[in-house]
Amino acid sequence: MFAVVQFPGSNDDRDARFALKSVLGAAAELVWHQSAELPAATAAVLLPGGFSYGDYLRCGAMAHYSPVMAAVKRFAESGGPVLGVCNGFQVLCESGLLPGALVRNHHLHFVCDFVTVRVEQAAAPFFSRATPGQVLRLPVKHGEGAYYAPPAQLAQLEASRQVVLRYCEPDGSVTATANPNGAAANIAGVRNARGNVMGLMPHPEHAVEPAIGGSDGLVLLGSLVDFVSARAGAS
Repeated sequence: MFAVVQFPGSNDDRDARFALKSVLGAAAELVWHQSAELPAATAAVLLPGGFSYGDYLRCGAMAHYSPVMAAVKRFAESGGPVLGVCNGFQVLCESGLLPGALVRNHHLHFVCDFVTVRVEQAAAPFFSRATPGQVLRLPVKHGEGAYYAPPAQLAQLEASRQVVLRYCEPDGSVTATANPNGAAANIAGVRNARGNVMGLMPHPEHAVEPAIGGSDGLVLLGSLVDFVSARAGAS
């Protein structure tokens, strides 16, 4: 079962549940941020996009202190897969579950558009349905989405293959013009060293139906569903 965490201000929680439950046929349940524990049947956690706590302090900073995050940390430390999308990515960075930080877009404007991203690491649990170098078309909508890490940390992330998505042109080339927010090294998504926690700024849950936003988001979310299903079958 997928636990989709709801914070005050989340606005993509139901979209994430719809993508998982109605499109991919996976069990998915909304979990309120004040819950001290995740549901017993939780096999994966998704932190959705939105504006947790209204982003009144800093994106994701207040959500880090929600009671449910202690349970999410324990789940991640036990090896459970955790995915953070947009504001969820910011929450993961603020919580220390992912390296780096998300800062204001370089042009200081909110961006709402489609982008193309290149898959840098095609592996379970998040990209088993992908191939290295595959280009996905996904929507973005954020004002503080520029990924930042100090040069030494960036070099370590690259060396340890923790960069999983990079903004690119439709042909897969990485250029400055393809970068919608000024992210360091065009980074659109990263994972932790263990590989079970991932965050990305684009919204795969808004790209699961051809008629609305395309279906490239199924590559990511479907990979995670496959991983959870395989684990359940093996147990």
